Amino acid sequence: MSHPTTGVRLGRIGYLNVLPLFLPLEIGRVDHDLTLVAGPPSYLNTLMADGRLDISGVSSIEYGRRPERYLLVPDLSIGSRGPVQSVLLLSRLPLERLEGRTILVSSQTHTSAALLRLLLKEHLRVAAGFATGDASGSLAHGGRPEAILAIGDEALRLRRHADYPYTLDLGEAWRQWTGLPFIFGLWAVRREALAERPEALRAACAVLARTKTVGIEMLETTIARAAADTPLSEAELRSYFAGLSYDLGPEEQEGLNLFYAKLAGAGIILHAPTLAFVDSPAAQPAYL
Repeated sequence: MSHPTTGVRLGRIGYLNVLPLFLPLEIGRVDHDLTLVAGPPSYLNTLMADGRLDISGVSSIEYGRRPERYLLVPDLSIGSRGPVQSVLLLSRLPLERLEGRTILVSSQTHTSAALLRLLLKEHLRVAAGFATGDASGSLAHGGRPEAILAIGDEALRLRRHADYPYTLDLGEAWRQWTGLPFIFGLWAVRREALAERPEALRAACAVLARTKTVGIEMLETTIARAAADTPLSEAELRSYFAGLSYDLGPEEQEGLNLFYAKLAGAGIILHAPTLAFVDSPAAQPAYL
């Protein structure tokens, strides 16, 4: 017997920060028949834009650029209310000395790169240039960029690199600047997919709501499993996950709307979009 979500293609961000949201699916704690497709946010953004996924975690800026294509999954995001620890500007020089210098930006990031541009220009008042590249690859081959914007698991690996003593945690910098949470990623449903299979896509949203609840409940299990597969200790992982937020409530929406307003003001997106959500399912599907 098929599930309500049979055939629904779900994008799974391939970073440690979303493990609490996906481990319950991957080990069978939440029943589903979604087809999971993993990759970095930039790759999933492309698949969503091309219609090759139905629902996915996407960069916040992807929704900002193409809101007409998407509806948001209610109360689900990946963000921080302070230090995020995995979105970092790493510098060999004090940040004020990056004036006129070039920052190497991971090709896997869209939202964080835009946030860094805003922070440098409007908050720190530093005019730096940007180049897209592979920081880990450059370092492995003896390169030493003056500054690096690293995200995700790469940032967790490089955050204590001896050659980069100066750091800026972008989540904390945004909080200090605005007093609000920062939302790096959202879960979006393609409007076309929802129109074609409304029951299946609403059931998929209910699965995500359920796995968020279960994932928070089993966080210690997730930490123990992650500690076996990453260089981080359980204490470091506990600190890391404690700094993350998976909610998209009123305060998170306020922070996201401010980010969009600033992006529009800087000409990075055409205009600040309205946050449009998929209708919350009236009840959980029976198979949950």
